[in-house]
Formats: sequence, C-alpha cells, structure tokens
Amino acid sequence: MFKGTPRTGPKQFSAIVQRNGGVDNAHTGSDATAYYINFAADRVSLALELEADRMVNLLFEEKEFLPERDVVVEERRLRIEDQPANALGELLMASAFLAHPYGRPIIGWPSEIKGYTLQDLIQHYRTYYAPSNATLVVAGDFAKIDLLTKIQELFGAILRGPSPPPQVIPQEPPQQGERRVFLRKEAELPVFYAAHHAPNLSHPDSYPLQVLAYILGGGESARLHRNVVYEKQLAAYAGADYDPAHIDPFLFSVSAGPLPGKTAEEVERAVVAELDRTQREPVTDRELVKAKNQIEAEFVFAQDSVHTLASLLGHYESVGSWKLLAGYVDGIRKVTAADVQRVARTYLILDNRSVAILVPSRPDEAAPTK
Repeated sequence: MFKGTPRTGPKQFSAIVQRNGGVDNAHTGSDATAYYINFAADRVSLALELEADRMVNLLFEEKEFLPERDVVVEERRLRIEDQPANALGELLMASAFLAHPYGRPIIGWPSEIKGYTLQDLIQHYRTYYAPSNATLVVAGDFAKIDLLTKIQELFGAILRGPSPPPQVIPQEPPQQGERRVFLRKEAELPVFYAAHHAPNLSHPDSYPLQVLAYILGGGESARLHRNVVYEKQLAAYAGADYDPAHIDPFLFSVSAGPLPGKTAEEVERAVVAELDRTQREPVTDRELVKAKNQIEAEFVFAQDSVHTLASLLGHYESVGSWKLLAGYVDGIRKVTAADVQRVARTYLILDNRSVAILVPSRPDEAAPTK
C-alpha cells in the first residue's frame, strides 16, 4: 500500500507525505487493518487524494512483492519467535480459541506467510479494499461541509465492485474446563499468563470488567502490583488487561513475570488468590472510585490528541459503532462494587481459564527429539 500508483509513482507515497510535513503508517489488528496520515489541517485534501488513489490503483509487481513478503517473515521472527513472552502469548491465544479465528496469529503462521503469492495479494486487494468495505475517519481543524463534498468527489467516483463474499465465522463454544500449555524456550526467567473468555463492548458487562481490570492491574497501587510485586516480592511485574473493542467476545487476561529464584507456580498462586478475593469480597469504595476516575481521565485526555481521537472513532466503528463512544463515560460511572464482584464471579472462574507458562531453557539444552 506504500509502493505507489501510476499517479504517485513507484515508492513515492511516503515521500510525498514527508515532503508535506506529514507522517504515515499502518497496523493490522484482529478485526481490521488501519492506515493513517497525520498532516497539518491545510493538507487534508492531499491526504484524501492519496488514500482514494491507492484504494483502487495500486502497482503490483513481483519484484516488490517478494521482498515485502520476506520483510513479514523477518518481522514475525523478530517480534514473536525471538521474543519468548510474545511466543507464549501466541500459544495462549491458540489455546483459548479453538474455533474462532482470534486463535490464529494476526501476522500468520510461518508456512502461511511463505506460501503467499502475488496473485493472493491482488485477489485480497480487489475483494476487500473498496469504499463499501472501509471506514474513513477525518479529525482536525476543517470545514465539515467542504470536506464531505471532497470525500464524495474522490471516493464516490470509485466504481462499486462485488461485495466481499459472506464470511462464516465460527463462534467460540463455551469453555468447559481449564486449559494449560507450556512453552520451553531459551529465556532468563519464566512468564505466567492466564486468559478468561469475556464479552465485547456490545455487552453491558464490558463496563464492570474494565473497572475490574483497573482495580487488579491499573498501576502500582492496583491489587496485583501491590500484593504480588511489592508485598510478597514474587514478581517484577503483574497486571491485568481487558479490551472489549472487538467484533466478537474476546479475553480478560492477567500476567506476571517471576523474579529470579521464584517460580511461575508461586506467582500463579498469588495472582489467582487476588482473582478469588474479588469474587469473595466487594471491592472497596476507594478502589472503585479511583479506578473509575482513572478510566474516565485517560479516555478524556486521550482525545486531546487528534490522532488518538480519529483512531478511537475508526476502531469503534470497525468493531461496532462509533456512537458507543458517546455512552462510554456514563457506562463506567454507573458501575457498582456489586457489578464488579458479579463479573469476577461470572468470568474469572477455573473452567473459563486458559493458562500459559514459559519454562526457560538454556542454550546448551538439547532440543526434543522429533
């Protein structure tokens, strides 16, 4: 997508952006691929022209495709295969999702990447890269009416092709027992991950689950850091993560990195004890208010960045609706201690848990015999 079109010329997309004082990039998530250009407001028309052009007129050449495929292979090696914690996370996802595609790595498995052909790329581009399958977000200092006219002119001129073929996405069946996997890999220290199936942002439980994640892992005063890292001195870090912004139900996860001399099992017991405590006892008023204030402040202050605001709008629209952002703060404010305890009892249970543990090995240890 950055290799150019007949209009911009080969490899000129980013050069044009940079000459006009902008930056551009892209990223792929579990539900969508996003491209962005950050420009001064007086360059917004140029950004729209560049995006409309590359949505339909990309140059495709074997000599450009093959090196880019190798780049992806190398990116996977550097980011996953050579990073023990990331490799463990990939294994955890594959264990947690047996049916849903969320269990597959976003970047792909090595054999998949190496098998891609230029024709695969062209077919994907012609199937999915069209205004009818895209969300365009523009945020900044501009006149809306003028910009809408420009958008209609540029993107409305693109001929509507056939709709993408309907996708049958298998839904993940309810988990009926803990799953536990181990990864033996060269590393200095073990790592502990645990993930629980949880609903997405369309479900009302997403709000108390976000509050619960902050109470457990929202900084150094949160329960996991305070008890597992500071008081018991078992781990270098311990936290919780829950992102409801997915098309389908996703995960509520916890993680920790044992200190030298401590085992993953010791850390797991301490982490699970904190999860169990949220089920037995209501969280304190102080914890509840602090978590809700922290979530609201981060949400509001993030929108001081025009880039972040555009990203939020695009992300929410891709997985549900941008209108859900309007009710976000109110949804967080309404969460009660009873709500937090209820979702902990509902989702953070043994039968809904997948655990992944990194078992460090030394370089001189022999690989398993095949």
